[in-house]
Amino acid sequence: MRDFTWHVFTQTGDIEAYLLYNEVRNLGNSELGATAGTEDEENSVEDEE
Repeated sequence: MRDFTWHVFTQTGDIEAYLLYNEVRNLGNSELGATAGTEDEENSVEDEE
């Protein structure tokens, strides 16, 4: 979806397409950050044992 919205933006210059691209990108980054935080917490528990 991200690639499609970027393609639409580059071909048309439509600001709405760029805003959608940016929102999808930010959602992807926040999901990656959420899973990374969980892994860090699991590693710290293993280190304490």
